[in-house]
Amino acid sequence: MEAKLVGALPAGEGWQFEPKWDGFRCLAWRAGDEVEIHAKSGNSLGRYFPEIIEALRAAPVAPFVLDGELTLPVGDTLSFEALQLRLHPAPSRIRRLASETPALFILFDCLLGETGEDLTGAPLTRRRSALERIFARLGPRGRFRLTPFTLEAREAQDWLDRAGGALDGVVAKRREGPYAAGKRDMLKIKRLRTADCVVGGFRYESASRLVGSLLLGLYDEAGRLNHVGFTSAIKDAERGVLTRRLEALVEAPGFTGAAPGGPSRWSNERTGEWRPLRPELVVEVRYDHITGQRLRHGAGLIRWRPDKAPGQCRMDQLEAEARPAALIAKAIT
Repeated sequence: MEAKLVGALPAGEGWQFEPKWDGFRCLAWRAGDEVEIHAKSGNSLGRYFPEIIEALRAAPVAPFVLDGELTLPVGDTLSFEALQLRLHPAPSRIRRLASETPALFILFDCLLGETGEDLTGAPLTRRRSALERIFARLGPRGRFRLTPFTLEAREAQDWLDRAGGALDGVVAKRREGPYAAGKRDMLKIKRLRTADCVVGGFRYESASRLVGSLLLGLYDEAGRLNHVGFTSAIKDAERGVLTRRLEALVEAPGFTGAAPGGPSRWSNERTGEWRPLRPELVVEVRYDHITGQRLRHGAGLIRWRPDKAPGQCRMDQLEAEARPAALIAKAIT
């Protein structure tokens, strides 16, 4: 079941609000001794999280199909960066990380109950009751947690206002709605923030010599320009003029601190080649999440800032906000 991004919490009755945890969304199922966890892509994650597989197999409940979020707690928050490190090809490293940094599976829906009943057509209220019964049998400790929820939009807004490194926003679900697999029947609300960034480089589109994305940078305390993300939100009609403007500014090194590399497995960009620029251009961008002092996703381009000096674009714009410790404690401690 997917979620549609909207700008604000929905009004009216009949909504259930839950934290949107910062991790890997997946389904976990068990039939007898067979257990597995699958990402939204359909790919198996079991080999990367053996501690979760063991916990599913040891659960005194069968069968079941549960929807939830694989997360990795580090201190008082959740680390998506540490979670990514678990996707490693070497079995020995996987075993070591599973022992050193065990994951948690935060549960928020039940598709198949312990009696074997298909609950996808049942309302959320009934699915939540089935989930709570299963969770009660899993015990208070171990690798599983039950997500909190509220029926009060005011409390959900408070979660959103305090969302920091542990939360990716808030999800709104209709309490009488079924589990509509493949449909965007849930709503997700994120706290969008802005930053003024230096354009330290750019990439061409994969099949042309027009600009495809701007590479964004911020200065640290040592005066180094660090690559922090990208934006590809460029209007087609503006690409030609913008390309000529950027090409006139090409000059190494572009970034003097952390520099762009090739595309990661999380990126849609199909080339790792980039052109460095003199640090003269500033843009204001909108972003939703930070991982390791970098923008997790592509940023939205709001406007150019000719009134802003590049040296004023500093890393402290990305400082982590206060952690919602009380909310995390409901599901993680």
